[in-house]
Amino acid sequence: MRAARLITMVLLLQSRPGMTAAELAAELEVSERTVLRDAQALGEAGVPVYAERGRTGGYHLVDGYRTRLTGLARGEAEALFLSGLPTALRDLGLTDAASAARLKVAAALSPSLRDAPDTVARRFHLDAPGWFRAPVAPALLPVVAKAVRDDLTVRARYRRGDAEAERVLLPYGLVLKAGVWYLCARCTDRVEAPSAQDGFRVYRVDRFVSVEVEPEPDGGRFERDAGFDLAGFWAERSARFARSLLRTEVTVRVSGAGAGRLPHLVDRAAAEEALAAAGPPDGDGWRTLTLPVESPEVAYEQLLALGAEAEVLAPAALRARFRATAAGMHGRYR
Repeated sequence: MRAARLITMVLLLQSRPGMTAAELAAELEVSERTVLRDAQALGEAGVPVYAERGRTGGYHLVDGYRTRLTGLARGEAEALFLSGLPTALRDLGLTDAASAARLKVAAALSPSLRDAPDTVARRFHLDAPGWFRAPVAPALLPVVAKAVRDDLTVRARYRRGDAEAERVLLPYGLVLKAGVWYLCARCTDRVEAPSAQDGFRVYRVDRFVSVEVEPEPDGGRFERDAGFDLAGFWAERSARFARSLLRTEVTVRVSGAGAGRLPHLVDRAAAEEALAAAGPPDGDGWRTLTLPVESPEVAYEQLLALGAEAEVLAPAALRARFRATAAGMHGRYR
């Protein structure tokens, strides 16, 4: 424990020379007397640490006593400190590890780059969770994350509606999407196919009821498929999922303004494909297109936002609903 504290103290002085005993004590969560003893211990061990009195005083290391990262430009150094999401690191239980890593890198940077962490922190902030809901980290996320990091086979119980299912999983990767954590894993009870992407499923981590590492020799570590591409898998699977929700079609006329707003109200890819297939506008500047939608109910909520910039032609029941809505609004506002 003390050895780790002494190393941290050296790294702090490399990255922030001139720290006072009070500042070091606050960072190390010890007393100022302990800081004094640690500084003496470092000196006895050959680390050239010394103290200066006065307004600009504090603890210092002899000039040149540091390990430098060479070849880093300012932009590269700033990007290095931008690479983590604070909320994601906290949810994964990696806050302390990330802090230690940033401290080590900061200590190794040359003096001209030492302000990189503060520079980028003042200019950029990444906020992953979606709007209008408080982010809640799943209770089992740290356990799942450790299994992903260490390639550990797990036996998991997963909630599906009102029922639960048990699976033996090979956890390959975690994805944070709009504040929700997903696990990409291979199910060992599925027949393997030639493609590395086959046999994989996606699970919401907050729906896990229990996750336990399988014991040796049948469980334990698994050999990761080197051909698995997490980013590529997620892009393909999420696109497939979004498209699978579009189970029906509506025929709709949209004005130029309506066409411009449509991709922001419905599935973007579906809207762009429908607009491209519709051809050029008619003499009034309107276009008739066939739009894949999740359901008539969802289409009603989405297309209602276009107001008078859209006209639903089919199905007949949906057109009748818009007619009734329009008549009701006309009666309300006449």
